[in-house]
Amino acid sequence: MVPRRMALAALAIAAVLAAPWTWGADAVIVVRRSPLAGFRHYDGENVWRDLKPGDRLELVREPENPYDANAVRVEWRGVKLGYVPRRDNAAVARQMDHGAALEARLAGLRENRNRSVRLEFEVVAPLLAEKK
Repeated sequence: MVPRRMALAALAIAAVLAAPWTWGADAVIVVRRSPLAGFRHYDGENVWRDLKPGDRLELVREPENPYDANAVRVEWRGVKLGYVPRRDNAAVARQMDHGAALEARLAGLRENRNRSVRLEFEVVAPLLAEKK
């Protein structure tokens, strides 16, 4: 299991270096990168042409969601795009519930007939530099 963890850490570092974060954090930790769940069921198709890699996304906790107590909704400019996948959402939900300052962005778009894998996003925890 250690090699898998090392590979995931290396991918997270590569993702950070490949696409710099520009929202005020000096550095970030990539918490999760995955396709968006449920994209084909919500309003993403209506804004598909307006979406761009790097766009800021909003994470909205839904603890009262009747299907998943760990549900985290993903929105773009107030438009519901889908959810953090169930297999990946427990850690994100737990961190949000504890007040962690998580941010999200659109990592990639794919023209794909399978609409469930068209949008990839990242959840990150910003690391702020110490003031001297």
